[in-house]
Amino acid sequence: MNDFKYLKELSKQYPNISAASAEIINLQAILNLPKGTEHFVSDLHGEYEKFSHILRNGSGAIRGKIDDQFGNILSIKEKKNLASVIYYPEQKMDLMEEELSEEELDSWYRTTLIRLILMAKLAASKYTRSKVRKAMPPVFAYIMEELITEHGMLDKDEYFDQIIETILKTGQVRELIAALGHLIQRLTIDHLHVIGDIYDRGPGAHRIMDCLMDYHSLDIQWGNHDILWMGAASGHGACIANVVRISARYNNLDTLENGYGINLIPLARFALDCYKDDPCELFTISGDVQEEDVRELDLNKKMHKAIAVIQFKLEGRLIRRRPDFAMEERLLLDKIDYEKGTICIRGKKYPLKDTHFPTIDPKDPYRLTKEEEYVMEHLITSFKYCAHLQEHVRFLFSKGSMYLTYNDMVLYHGCVPLNADGSFRQVKINGKKYAGKALYDVLEHHARQGYFEQENSPKKKYGQDIMWYIWSNENSPVYGKDKMATFERYFVDDPVLKKETKDYYYQLIEEEAVLYQILEEFDADGVKGHVVNGHMPVAVKDGESPIKCKGKLFIIDGGFSKAYQKKTGIAGYTLVSNSYGIKLVAHEPFKSRDFVIREETDIHSDTVLSKKVIRRKRVGDTDNGKRIKESIKDLGCLVTAYRKGEISERI
Repeated sequence: MNDFKYLKELSKQYPNISAASAEIINLQAILNLPKGTEHFVSDLHGEYEKFSHILRNGSGAIRGKIDDQFGNILSIKEKKNLASVIYYPEQKMDLMEEELSEEELDSWYRTTLIRLILMAKLAASKYTRSKVRKAMPPVFAYIMEELITEHGMLDKDEYFDQIIETILKTGQVRELIAALGHLIQRLTIDHLHVIGDIYDRGPGAHRIMDCLMDYHSLDIQWGNHDILWMGAASGHGACIANVVRISARYNNLDTLENGYGINLIPLARFALDCYKDDPCELFTISGDVQEEDVRELDLNKKMHKAIAVIQFKLEGRLIRRRPDFAMEERLLLDKIDYEKGTICIRGKKYPLKDTHFPTIDPKDPYRLTKEEEYVMEHLITSFKYCAHLQEHVRFLFSKGSMYLTYNDMVLYHGCVPLNADGSFRQVKINGKKYAGKALYDVLEHHARQGYFEQENSPKKKYGQDIMWYIWSNENSPVYGKDKMATFERYFVDDPVLKKETKDYYYQLIEEEAVLYQILEEFDADGVKGHVVNGHMPVAVKDGESPIKCKGKLFIIDGGFSKAYQKKTGIAGYTLVSNSYGIKLVAHEPFKSRDFVIREETDIHSDTVLSKKVIRRKRVGDTDNGKRIKESIKDLGCLVTAYRKGEISERI
């Protein structure tokens, strides 16, 4: 009965045998097309310019397509020029207009337009005409389709040449070149996977989010920094304090103030008043400091310390009200002897490097002063009512999740919490135990409630606290260390206390049995499947490899963030999965967009691994292919129902 109802509904879209049969033919044709190119990136950490460039050049794929199309016909200089036009068409044309005479410019436009048409034709060759048309700007869709499909056809040369001449005469060549450049970029990457940590220390997380919101096809797996910002956007005090502290530490308050319009004036006034005679030497500012920022460094250090103390207080209160989080060891403010300037951790006393705590009451160390309460009230209001931030966080919830299984690739940011024997660790959440995939699911469930549930409801409050738990707890899949030693890094000069021990996962991922268990737990094929995750920077310069368990797992955090590049020795990885197989690409540091445009020098990228498939993958081999096959089956049933007279055709 239900199947018949479904077929009746389907008949509204396909009213007769001809319509249903035509759609079967179309879908069957799509199944035989080459699989689209998937692009995997991780740990962007706010590095907008580099991320933008990686999307524009397709991790070197566009340069490869130029070689495929033109071989030895073009010189290296001509290929570089063409590549820079594809990456940054508007800016490159501005530069060429400055450098060339009118006659030279006319010739360059004509030549470049023809070369871009050939490149667009190559990039479009693996897609249906319908899909390519949808990727084109509507104003140029007809003419672009004509140029791409008609060029090179017999008896059409004059027709093609006339179109080119008309484009030049009407002054539309700039607009068309820009449209072709962006089309080639778009067709080079069919689907984007962002495996966490869009946010953190870099200056452009808000710009990355704007870019992602305009992107044609993507998914996101939340990183611990992302979930922290999501918690902050929900109005959670401890998450907000962490976000502001990290931004202050890495000289990135500009993202908060100018990127999102967060009002930091109450914090600045409080810090200047409360810590006016405190040099705050431990609260140094990391990252790039411009000359114009130097005069503000003293204020930033005071703000840094002020919000750090507030953070430790708020976290202490949270730990006390959530004993089920089992984080009592992170209660440290009550372990300080404020007269002697020492702290007792696990029965041993350590001297504190800074003993100036004017806002801490030794009898009630986790209580905020009235002034601190005032600062937090203003910050909470700013975060909750920032329209731009709320738009971004809603997008993260809409397109994101704790994990994703996609075409037999299991994607998650951090790790699957494991026991020493490789079994999934049981973790108690809200009174029940969860492990493996179920742990991810329950944490995501509560995180969504923390943002979307009714204000001040118990479910919302618990969900908000869970977002902080996901950020920092040892059992969090996106954190994966035994503790977050923020306090120790600031105040205690002992390397043992500062050490954050990684989850057993990182010791066991070379074992095939563990990887097969994870793949099957997340509904991927144990033989054909792969795991892709980030979070832990790969120290390439020390001989560490991003490829684990004979190529079954890839850790693709290679140092997008400048802060990690000294540790990793490179500037990031991207993984590319296309119809021919999988490529892991390592990138050298990105100088700047202007350097690429003027010098025509791309990021140098090396292919670290190339796994080719025996038979070229088709759409029919993908998850989307499975859905298309189901649609074909349903349409076949509809055709049968028409032929049997069970459903009447409408002609």
